Amino acid sequence: MQFRTDMADERRDLYRKANKLEDEISGLECEEEKKGEAKITRVKILNEAGEQALGKKKGTYITIDLKKVSNLKDEEREKLEDVISEEISSLSSKYLKSPEDEALVVGLGNNDLVCDSLGSKVIENIEVTRHIKKYYPQFLRKDARGISSFAPSVMGKTGIETLEIIQGIVNKIKPKLIVAIDSLASRSIERVNKSIQISDTGIIPGGGVGNQRMGITYENLGIPVISIGVPTCVETAVIVNESLNLFIEKLQDEAKSNSYLNELKEEDNYDEIKEALNPYDYNLVVTPKEVDELTGDLAKLISNGINFAL
Repeated sequence: MQFRTDMADERRDLYRKANKLEDEISGLECEEEKKGEAKITRVKILNEAGEQALGKKKGTYITIDLKKVSNLKDEEREKLEDVISEEISSLSSKYLKSPEDEALVVGLGNNDLVCDSLGSKVIENIEVTRHIKKYYPQFLRKDARGISSFAPSVMGKTGIETLEIIQGIVNKIKPKLIVAIDSLASRSIERVNKSIQISDTGIIPGGGVGNQRMGITYENLGIPVISIGVPTCVETAVIVNESLNLFIEKLQDEAKSNSYLNELKEEDNYDEIKEALNPYDYNLVVTPKEVDELTGDLAKLISNGINFAL
């Protein structure tokens, strides 16, 4: 099944809909929780059956859905940062056992493309302490952790696989944990710049838009990787599919009932729409016009969440 989304809970919903499942998918556990204005969905892939169903590695995938990210009051922002921090801590605490365990924060993506610049924007606000702890320890609390960060850019600009750059740094400074931030793709317009996915399985850059690079994972680096991502774009086929559903709902409201429209709305028409658009190169990857402001706001929320957690 071609999901074309990085979001684990979306893949779960798509798989259940395609296979007309009422019960949970074999090999998965899922729970939902509300924390203030944030909705949290935790999908745990338990075994190979779950991996095959969702096309993702065994592990925990946490999605935080936000009602808004811009024009937040100070109290609203602090509450969201606390939620993000708590979810990151729930995963990172398994690997960072003492203040001597260092963490490396990596901002993935292309800073020249606004919709792919989340990683580098987060890095701008990370409180790095490794150099202070090494050379000026008197200026830090005794329980302060060494944090370092960098943004490796993309292979099209460096000529080097991102994984190879990270491997070189990991071999030199030997952190206990990597936190990698990247822009994601979604199958829902509603999710764009309003959801954050946190996972303990690493990340494959470009996976959601069919341009996969070498994975930033434990298997490739030898240390745990927590990934944090935000969907910043969708395909044209997604927009058409969701617009079609809204159009059908409008017709249903007017006509009260229509068996054909009911059947049409129950189907996921993404693949058929994509097939119609692809020959003309019309299946564009689209992002909102406010993406620069939204990305900046999300980057601040995530960077503060990381700072508090680590």
